[in-house]
Amino acid sequence: MLDKAFETIPNGTGLILHSDQGWQYQNKYYRQILKQKGIRQSMSRKGNCLDNAVMENFFGLLKSELLYLQQFQSMEHFKQELVEYLDYYNNHRIKAKLEGLPPAIYRQQALLAS
Repeated sequence: MLDKAFETIPNGTGLILHSDQGWQYQNKYYRQILKQKGIRQSMSRKGNCLDNAVMENFFGLLKSELLYLQQFQSMEHFKQELVEYLDYYNNHRIKAKLEGLPPAIYRQQALLAS
């Protein structure tokens, strides 16, 4: 999996790879490869599923609002649709928990208020 991903991901991108605490993600060789590529590893704390809750929720929405609604003609088509969805999610899709605002606008207002 990593070898395939590294074919398209250049070194030093500053990516963060989040996973659970499975033995394969704690493996010294695996962690060393990530470090060499400049990828920061993030693992949920042991026994704490809430660490993943935000991302699990987002990926659930991504799948139900984008992935399952259409067939993609190519990887490029998928990437284009994903970029458009991320813009929609961050800048236009309102969330009740964020006072009816999209995430980017809510963050902006929170920063201005502080």
